[in-house]
Amino acid sequence: MQQRIVVKIGSSSLTTAEGELDYAKIEYFTSEIVQLRKSGYQVLFVSSGSVAAGFKLIGYRNRPKLLQEKQASAAVGQAVLMQAYLKAFEKHGFKTAQILLTRNNFTNRKQMRNAFSTFEELLRQDTIPIINENDTVSVEELKFGDNDSLSALVANLVKAKQLLIFTDTDGLYTADPRKNLNAKKIQRVDEINEDMFRIAGGAGSSVGTGGMRSKIEAARIAMRGGVPVFVGKANEPSDMLQAVKQDGKGTYFDTALHNLPTKKQWLGFHSVPKGIITVDQGAEQALIMGGKSLLPAGVIQISGDFHPGDVIEVTNQSDKVIGRGVVNYASWQLKAVVGMSTNEVKKRIDVNRIEVIHRDEWVTLQLLN
Repeated sequence: MQQRIVVKIGSSSLTTAEGELDYAKIEYFTSEIVQLRKSGYQVLFVSSGSVAAGFKLIGYRNRPKLLQEKQASAAVGQAVLMQAYLKAFEKHGFKTAQILLTRNNFTNRKQMRNAFSTFEELLRQDTIPIINENDTVSVEELKFGDNDSLSALVANLVKAKQLLIFTDTDGLYTADPRKNLNAKKIQRVDEINEDMFRIAGGAGSSVGTGGMRSKIEAARIAMRGGVPVFVGKANEPSDMLQAVKQDGKGTYFDTALHNLPTKKQWLGFHSVPKGIITVDQGAEQALIMGGKSLLPAGVIQISGDFHPGDVIEVTNQSDKVIGRGVVNYASWQLKAVVGMSTNEVKKRIDVNRIEVIHRDEWVTLQLLN
């Protein structure tokens, strides 16, 4: 059976220094993906570059900052980008298909299943899906961030054996190697922690939007779904195949400590929270370390209007998100019993389950420091 791989390439790897689409780079990455296909791998290709390909054609001198300008650029650039890929892959005898997604497609389970079925059929028909965010309709607060998170969600959805994220930096360093000559490359990562996010800088160029931080976040999402990740550079023949074979120019993120079932992947990374619950230190420790359910006694504060069955975010007293869960209370009910013991709650309101969030409906997103 063919191994399934998701390949993601960022805008900075596909464009010139001036921000225009670089057709030589399109040809290079196409040939690398073709080599993967001929080596027996199924490939789903997540490509950025629509805004970068379109903003100069539409008339902007520099990459736009306003949402409507980005969306207009993407509307022009997406056609240019796909036409370039269509011609490049046709030279090698491969068919391609365009898939445009938004985060909402992942929050809706039916749409997720439909997307999965489409991917399966395209791969069965020996067609390479080229996936991008639907920038023309995405809203800023729900955007993926240079497609890094999108590639991780796709990798989890299709149960990929590996996610390869290619950028203009050859992996994760202990500091910014462009500014610190003593920076050392991190070859392998078994667990992502806050220190790793702190050493990750911003975007590496004016063309792309996703810096190393967004790639670490994408790696975290993929790892929690059991998908190992490579983040690094490809600029020479066979670099992509070498990356698959664990000898690439970058950093490898392992999955030995991470593997969420599909239901909890949806809860942690696809769902849209309807409210926020703040808990005390004891409840935080019980949820993260003790495998316990959340009871009203551990709740300090709530915000938002939610109902039983909605997903809510849980924060600690430092306002850090520690996880998400399916709530058993309406917001008005929970406000009435914040901090109360189980016996007091039973006397005051009538709920189907006493737990605010049952441990089976909970996913931890932030480990204790």
